[in-house]
Amino acid sequence: MGSFEALGLKPWIVKQCQMVGIENATPIQKECIPQVLAGKDCIGCAKTGSGKTLAFALPLLQVLSEDPYGIFALVLTPTRELAYQIADQFQIMGKPIGLRQCVIVGGMDMMRQGMELSKRPHVVISTPGRLYDHLGSCATFTLKKIKFLVIDEADRILSGDFDEQLKRIFEALPEQRQNLLFSATMTDTLDKVRKVAKKEMFLHETKSEVSTVETLKQHYVLCPTAVKDGYLVQVIRKFKEDHPRGSIMVFTKTCKNCQLLSMTLNEVGFTNVCLHGMISQKLRLVALNKFKSNNVKILIATDVASRGLDIPEVELVINHTVPNIPKDYVHRVGRTARAGRGGSAVTLVTPNDINLLHAIEELINTKLTEYPVDEKEVSKIFTEVTVTRRQAEIELDETDFMEKKELNKRKDIVFAGKDPDRVLQKKDKYKKKLRKEKIKAAIKARTERKKQREQAASS
Repeated sequence: MGSFEALGLKPWIVKQCQMVGIENATPIQKECIPQVLAGKDCIGCAKTGSGKTLAFALPLLQVLSEDPYGIFALVLTPTRELAYQIADQFQIMGKPIGLRQCVIVGGMDMMRQGMELSKRPHVVISTPGRLYDHLGSCATFTLKKIKFLVIDEADRILSGDFDEQLKRIFEALPEQRQNLLFSATMTDTLDKVRKVAKKEMFLHETKSEVSTVETLKQHYVLCPTAVKDGYLVQVIRKFKEDHPRGSIMVFTKTCKNCQLLSMTLNEVGFTNVCLHGMISQKLRLVALNKFKSNNVKILIATDVASRGLDIPEVELVINHTVPNIPKDYVHRVGRTARAGRGGSAVTLVTPNDINLLHAIEELINTKLTEYPVDEKEVSKIFTEVTVTRRQAEIELDETDFMEKKELNKRKDIVFAGKDPDRVLQKKDKYKKKLRKEKIKAAIKARTERKKQREQAASS
């Protein structure tokens, strides 16, 4: 830890940090802030909850205060919720200089966003997809004079899913700019970016044998697939008995399963809100605010909530489904035990998930311990939970839940002047190819780590 004054930040920024209760800089802030102020490109990798947002926001605001103009900086982030969270931090820290900013994400009115961009805010915080749409349909703003490009959760944005959008965005940016990339996990992609960069990039990577924080207790529950929901209810019930005021996040894979779990848990007595891509942006923000304000203690979510969101009061993260990519586990459990606080993570593991569990344990270099669950209690509630879930499935089918998703996809493609059948077919092929490449990369990395351990043991 170090003082902000020693990093070269102006008194007004230091005072603003103190006003919100931040006295000392974290390691990533201590290392990156002076480099950003010196005008260097930067890659910062550190565990979740390590203060990455302020590591780029504070020096950016200081440079802006010296020569204010708009649009001064562009911040790209993979999810809508994270964009709003970053905007909140910029708004608080930039208040003394009258910072103007806007958030450009999907699910909101494009006309209104276009008007905000035309007013030339100092900082634009956006998801790649929505900014891509504006660049293709709106001529009321330009990004040719930006000083900073910040890519938050860079490993996700540069993973390949946003390649088409990034191509258009980069074409709209000036060549002379400062590039700041931040992530919780260092990947081959980020390493390649550093190597092929036109100028030398400063790299800060928190070296640790363990990818998760020491204050996080990590457990697993081995359960049959057919009764997984019963085990989930019992884990929540047991935790609530021990921590009546504790907040819980439950992660699952698909939008449909997220909605079903939310409906089921509400019916069996656990009031919750859910967060997934099939909910309108306004309702997503309402759900998140209810959870952040502790009005609702349980949030059911897909991986849209796994990255970057800072919700300090979360005490337990439950993985209802084991993520296929081990690093996604790191991001999920990073929603608890933040900034030195304690927290727990429980992963429900079926016999089919054993290999995935082992891959996660290899990545984090930690063995998960078994979480005790009373199986007799599970058997008592099994019938109630199963019947309730079946009723939820019937109700959801009557709302044409999945049909709406497909219809919305097709509408967007038609509005873009393209053939929806051809585009969707092409996207499916690309996703399958990308999934195979990710699995191959994970297997290769796992094999290399195994070889390194064997060589270390033999030597």
